[in-house]
Amino acid sequence: MKLILTAPVPKLGEPGDIVVVKDGYGRNYLLPHRFAIRWTRGAETQIGQIKRARDAKEIKTREQAEEVRGQLEDFKVQIPVQAGDTGRLFGAVTPADIVLAVKRAGGPALDKRSIEIDKPIKTIGTHSVGVKLHEAVKGHVAVETVAK
Repeated sequence: MKLILTAPVPKLGEPGDIVVVKDGYGRNYLLPHRFAIRWTRGAETQIGQIKRARDAKEIKTREQAEEVRGQLEDFKVQIPVQAGDTGRLFGAVTPADIVLAVKRAGGPALDKRSIEIDKPIKTIGTHSVGVKLHEAVKGHVAVETVAK
C-alpha cells in the first residue's frame, strides 16, 4: 500500500514522505490514527505543502538548536494547576501545557513531541523538563507548578 505520511512515525518517516507499507499496517494503524493519507496523484500536491510547513517549524542546524537552548535555559515558566491540600495535582502536567506556558512567557516555539518528561509531574514545585531540539542538542526548561 502506498501512503503519504502526515505525522512523524518512528522508523518509517517524516510528514510528507511517500512510503510503501503492508496493507494491514496501513489500513489498521496508519490511516485510522491519521498518521497517513492514501497516495494519489492529487495528494502528491499536498506533499509540497506538508514539507513547507515542516521546514518552517523545524530547527535545521545545530547552531539554531544551540541558540534556542540558550533561550530555554533562562526560562522559568509557571503553570497554574488544581491541587489538593497535600500539594498533589488533580491530574498531571502534559507536554502541551509546557509548550503553551513557554509560548505565553515569550519563549521560542516548541513542538509538544519534543518535550521529554522523565516522570509525570504530579506535585506542586519546580521541575526540570528536557526538550529535544536536535539530534545532538537537548535543552532543559524549569517548570514551576503553582496552585490556582
